[in-house]
Amino acid sequence: MRQWLTVLVLSSLMVVSASPVVSAQIGQPDIIQEHWYHSYATLTLDLNEWSDDYPEIVEMFSIGQTELGREIWMLQISDWEGGACLSSEFEGCEHFKEIGEGELERKEVVYIDGGHHGNEHLGTELAFLVAEYYIEGWANGDQAVIDLLAKTELHILIMLNADGNDFDTRWNVNQVDLNRNYDHYWNTCDSTQPGSSAFSESETLANSIYMNEVVPDADLYITMHTGVWIMLYPWGKWPEQPSDWEMYHYIRDEVNSNISDIPIRNANQGLYPNCGTSRDYGYGIMGYPTFTFETDDEQFLLGTVEALSDRLGEEMDVMHYLIENVWYWRARLVVDSLEVEDGKVRLSVSNLGHSSTSNATLLYFEDEDSMEFWLPGSNEPVEVTGSMDIHERKSDFNFSTPGYGFAVNATNSTVTTLDFTGAPISSEGVWALYYQKRVIDSSMWTSELVNEGVAEVRVDDSGLLPAPTMLLVLIAFALAIIDRRNTRFEQ
Repeated sequence: MRQWLTVLVLSSLMVVSASPVVSAQIGQPDIIQEHWYHSYATLTLDLNEWSDDYPEIVEMFSIGQTELGREIWMLQISDWEGGACLSSEFEGCEHFKEIGEGELERKEVVYIDGGHHGNEHLGTELAFLVAEYYIEGWANGDQAVIDLLAKTELHILIMLNADGNDFDTRWNVNQVDLNRNYDHYWNTCDSTQPGSSAFSESETLANSIYMNEVVPDADLYITMHTGVWIMLYPWGKWPEQPSDWEMYHYIRDEVNSNISDIPIRNANQGLYPNCGTSRDYGYGIMGYPTFTFETDDEQFLLGTVEALSDRLGEEMDVMHYLIENVWYWRARLVVDSLEVEDGKVRLSVSNLGHSSTSNATLLYFEDEDSMEFWLPGSNEPVEVTGSMDIHERKSDFNFSTPGYGFAVNATNSTVTTLDFTGAPISSEGVWALYYQKRVIDSSMWTSELVNEGVAEVRVDDSGLLPAPTMLLVLIAFALAIIDRRNTRFEQ
């Protein structure tokens, strides 16, 4: 009886779903929210309501327009006590939280988009439910959600193809498949309607600009689709496993053992060859760990008899796991010991993350006020500048060569000796790790100070090095920021 009642309610609201009127003051009743797929109008209404009700954690703005002029809405969800990354602040937008007086720590960044294909409504609703879970969890005082939003940013674009959504079609208004329109081996597979060129469509262009200018160092990217119940990781073009296969296989094994038996596979083998996708662009160009999350295709035109939160409950459990463990989806190096003798540095490093790094080295600052540093094997310093000379001279520094750099596998450790005989090492010096977060060439680099509180650091057995001052902490953050903007390292 209840199912028939729901069907009658949905039928009675068909006219409402087509209405272009949008109000920020009136939200959809719960029974509609749980059973009715969003139109552009009802989505805009719901997002405005969140933004009005929870300004402490929700920022909503448009990142561009569809080909028919609809706004492409972005939600940023986090504890914004330190300030949000607004659309008007693309340049210079950083992701930090204050962890103590004068101390900053970078937040984890999760990027989610849905609705590339307008008729894949369950994928769009899954993106909506993720936003709803963390917003309502914070509002209801869920301590786990509160803690997560204090250290994590969620950037969620729920409906990219708003025109296609309201026409209930896969394509955008130009009859282009938006998920074949990205600039990663664009139009090099047998695919339909990739567009006239990469990013020829306003929707994909806006999405790529946001990726590059606001979340270029995202720690996780998930794009939501509907069709086959599966999670797909790169590559779509090739059957070979991606460079960071260890991370993807770890996630697959954990999800399948503890959460869901959803298949998790390489996209080329798990589905079919596909090029120009946002998933492969996110991994191959941006260096994100990426997944395509496909819900099954058992969807109806306007809504569902079973409540969406129940219908997509298992998928939500997987999303919670990926978001709440985002700290691990990169190499995360810590120094266990660092000893210097006659200019040779014996270094022991552990990787706490679930991704390997094949490029890692040390930087040496002569003193706490220095604005230049030494690399292994170098007889002269590199100045800390906006151009980061280290990358201009990367041919001189092969971090895979013993004595110059090292690699560390996921959840593993290594001991190496680095040559700093050309550097003026003294007890005033300060060291920093410099490494790539993942194996994929496009992955970002990070610079992190060697923490004396964690590692035993000695210079020729003459005593401990001093702890770094706040100036060097700021230098380390500056290096990370400069790297993110200016240094796409290519092996």
